[in-house]
Amino acid sequence: MTAPATLAPRRQVALADATLAAGLAFLLARPALGTVAAALPLLAAGYLAMAATALAAPAGEGAAGEVPPLGWAAPLGIGLAAVAAAGVVAGPAPDPRVGAAAAGLGLLAAVAEEALFRRLLYVRLARYGAVVAVLGSAALFALVHLPAYGTAALPVDLGAGLLLSWQRFASGRWTVPAFTHAAANLLAVT
Repeated sequence: MTAPATLAPRRQVALADATLAAGLAFLLARPALGTVAAALPLLAAGYLAMAATALAAPAGEGAAGEVPPLGWAAPLGIGLAAVAAAGVVAGPAPDPRVGAAAAGLGLLAAVAEEALFRRLLYVRLARYGAVVAVLGSAALFALVHLPAYGTAALPVDLGAGLLLSWQRFASGRWTVPAFTHAAANLLAVT
């Protein structure tokens, strides 16, 4: 098998496009998966596959000369502070009986989604400028969560997407928003 780094540019683009399409299809199918008896293993397998393919696919270069303006520490601190503030504003903590499975699935979902949205999609959109990359990846993130959480959650999902996409821009790394997303998911289920 040919390593992604040695693939011809057109094949790299096709592989990234196929990975994005498959990841988005999985995310849109989540509500239907939640109705079957084997929902937890199916969701875990889907997130594992999405993470593996999103991390294996070539991300590309993004905008020429892209220099992260803030490094990684400040965007991470701002993101974690925003998540903590949202937790305070949200009110009572969720039911603590959800357990380790929900926490593990939340962590896996965060990493998989950020590899898809802030690693692959963001870089694809960055060719058109940082504003397009931030707004486009945030909007698609929010839209893909509509089937699972409904229109009432759209402002929250869009706000989260904007924060995570801004972190990607400001830090130059997809791992910074992945850490913030993981913290938010853990806060939501524990």
